[in-house]
Amino acid sequence: MKIAFVGKGGSGKTTLSSLFIRHLAANEAHVIAVDADINQHLGAALGLDEAEAAALPAMGAHLPLIKDYLRGTNPRIASAETMIKTTPPGEGSRLLRVCEDNPVFDACARTVRLDDGDIRLMATGPFTESDLGVACYHSKVGAVELCLNHLVDGPDEYVVVDMTAGSDSFASGMFTRFDMTFLVAEPTRKGVSVYRQYKEYARDFGVALKVVGNKVQGQDDLDFLRAEVGDDLLIGVGQSDWVRSMEKGRPSRFELLEADNRMALQALQDAAEDSYGLRDWERYTRQMVHFHLKNAESWGNEKTGADLAAQVDPSFVLGEQRAGAGVPAPA
Repeated sequence: MKIAFVGKGGSGKTTLSSLFIRHLAANEAHVIAVDADINQHLGAALGLDEAEAAALPAMGAHLPLIKDYLRGTNPRIASAETMIKTTPPGEGSRLLRVCEDNPVFDACARTVRLDDGDIRLMATGPFTESDLGVACYHSKVGAVELCLNHLVDGPDEYVVVDMTAGSDSFASGMFTRFDMTFLVAEPTRKGVSVYRQYKEYARDFGVALKVVGNKVQGQDDLDFLRAEVGDDLLIGVGQSDWVRSMEKGRPSRFELLEADNRMALQALQDAAEDSYGLRDWERYTRQMVHFHLKNAESWGNEKTGADLAAQVDPSFVLGEQRAGAGVPAPA
């Protein structure tokens, strides 16, 4: 299942997403973690030192390889150059699976060993000085959106994406790519402001959204969050000595995380599994096509010099029945 963590800057979404990833690994789930924030901190939160985090390959730098691999033998896509971030798969496209080895993961993913298991970590890459004045960060996360459009995942398989802060993810259709979006909010008026934006944007697309209250100090904080977000409040998470030690670079074993915080992480997993049970692959594919046609008309056709609406395969529905379909990986 596909999970997003969103929230305003400083809300603690990267910390909570890293704890959730550790929790999933401890529960023997298969996990791909993706750092799609403009500030690349997920690697450090998962225990990488500065040199290891800096050495993570940037997905954006491998976009030509990603496009060429995913295009496969799809006759509707004339060349990798005509693919954009929203290009949907069709017959002949190669699909990604969480547990497989393929050229995309070889180039863009690195194995991170946690206390209770290994996960794969991918990163969009930081916004660099050379990008200033000539690129926007959405060009970086386009590689993530393209991969999500071509990903077939099942139960006990997780893709956890630490999204960029605020409501920037609504600049594309990527916010519809998730089975569950966890919005991390502090118990303050500023803390819940992003929630209101997200709720408004997501209303027409059936996005499953739950609020995780962070830095909660007592019942008054929970009451405040409940009054502001209603039944969308899933759980509150308090201060953690384990997290404080981790942020100092001296983490204890994950099994020593406070019991109430372990229970909160289990509540997140339960909510994600419930949402996955309601997944509608036809709607998922329909939304993918919707945003592709919008992007094609607004900028894609002009940029590529092609009619990108022709890339849509009207008979194709992404789904687990497609897990063995597509074309084989190149030797």
